[in-house]
Formats: sequence, structure tokens, C-alpha cells
Amino acid sequence: MSIRFDDQVAIVTGAGGGLGRAYALELARRGAKVVVNDLGGEADGTGRSDAAAAVVAEIVAAGGEAMANGGSVADPEQMAAMVDHARERWGGVHILINNAGVLRDKSFAKMTTDDFEFVVRVHLLGSAFVTKACWDLFRAQNYGRVLMTSSSSGLFGNFGQANYGAAKLGIAGLTRTLAIEGAKHDIRVNTIAPTAGTRMTEGLFPADLFDLFAPEKIVPAALFLVSGDAPTNQIVGAGAGVVQSAHITLTPGVALHGDSLSPEGVAAAWDRITDRTAKIVPASGAEQAMLIGRMLMERGAPSAQGS
Repeated sequence: MSIRFDDQVAIVTGAGGGLGRAYALELARRGAKVVVNDLGGEADGTGRSDAAAAVVAEIVAAGGEAMANGGSVADPEQMAAMVDHARERWGGVHILINNAGVLRDKSFAKMTTDDFEFVVRVHLLGSAFVTKACWDLFRAQNYGRVLMTSSSSGLFGNFGQANYGAAKLGIAGLTRTLAIEGAKHDIRVNTIAPTAGTRMTEGLFPADLFDLFAPEKIVPAALFLVSGDAPTNQIVGAGAGVVQSAHITLTPGVALHGDSLSPEGVAAAWDRITDRTAKIVPASGAEQAMLIGRMLMERGAPSAQGS
């Protein structure tokens, strides 16, 4: 069955180029009305341009509907106004792709606090601000699809990207909580960790691989994750046509008590603590406490008075 977005309104942030532009063009091609948001700045967040208007012109020339928005995702009032404008013009918002971002890479030793704070504000707080602007509307219409953008740098770490990595792992955590809170209103929230050759990553890719990792090869995974039949609470990696599933896992652990409940006891049990043979993928944070409780009951842990 073909995935279509007819009669739906989509907002794509950072859509003036790269991944965001590719998302916006394909959403429009598949029937969505698209808000193309972009400041049009440089990769470090400085400057402005009419990049959003250029993408709107492409969509309109191809027979689609779109509007440009030059608001900053780091400004909650501008994002609320953007959502209001889309609702007034088209009656609602159904899809949000949080894609806007900046890079200010340096080793942590050389990174200024301003550069750390700015990157976290754009990526993490920006994603929260835009989603918050849509949230009540999604709840009222009992439908919403949100795609957050994380990164392998956030999930697994990367030298010189402490600010970016902190923001991107925070986004994954934001996704997981919103997926739980939005479930009863059919608001599905997912995370994509793309590997793409864009302006932001141009210096990171060997020239002969840049085209292999074209943004258009991320689009199929992204659009599936905002479709009507999308899953929720997923972390999906994508790049060069490869689609992956990432998970935050938890080992059963080891119950320590008495003399073993000590730093030395943890050291002695470390291999068993980190044994991933029976790992699980918790559906919520509460499952960690539940797993501990089950282990204590099964193994007859001593009472607090007797421990």
C-alpha cells in the first residue's frame, strides 16, 4: 500500500537544505501541505538567507502547497506563532519533523560555555519548543506524528562533539517520554539518527563517499516514521539506504547484600553485572525498578533490618 499524506499538514524545521529539504519535497510529493522552516543561517547558526522560500518555490513549481517560515526553533514564541499560522491557513498540523540543527565542534577542553549552551538550545530545547507548540493541537485532534533527530554522536559519543552529543542523547530521552505521554491520543513519537552527506557533515565524509550518503536515502525511513501506521518510541538509524534499529538495553544485574554490597563487591561481580545474555529493552523507566523488585523477591533478599 502506498504511503500518502493527503489532507495532512507537516512542519519540517531546518528544511532549507540537506535532510530537511529532502523531507519537505517528498512529503509534498506525497500530498502533504508543508511548512518549510529555516533561518537560512550557516552551519554554526550565524547569518540568515531565504533558503526556506527557495524550497517552497520548488514545491509549488511541482504542484504542491507550502509556506515558508523563518522563525528560530530556539525561540518558543516564534514557534508557537508558526504553528498558529499553519493551523489558521490549513486547519491543523499532523506531522512534525524536528530537523533543525547547528554545529560548533571543538574538544571539550577548548569549547566555550556559550558554544555548549547554544548547541544544546538549538537541538534539544528547540525540539522541545516546536513539539510543545504542536502538542495541544495533536491532543485535541487525537492524532500526531513527531520525528526527532538524534545522532550516533549522542547515542555512542564522538570526539569534539560534547555539546552536540549531549543534546542528541537528550533528544532520544525526550522522545521516549513523549511517546509514552502521547500514546492515548495517537501521538506517535520516534527518533531518527541519520548518517547523511550534507552541508553540516561535508568535512567529515571522504569525497568519494559523500554521494553514497545522499540525504534522499534517509527519506524513506523518516517518512515511514511519520506515517499513519508508524511505530512509536523507536530509535532508527539510517544512511546510504541502510535502515537500523537502536535500543537502550538493561542487564538483569546482580543482587548484592551484606559484605558484598561494597565497592569491592561491585568490582568482584562486574563481569556478571555487565553480562548481556538476558538483557531487556525496557518500555519505560519504571521497568528498571520493577526488574530490581522481581530479582529481590526471587532471590529472597534479606530485609532492611537484617542486611
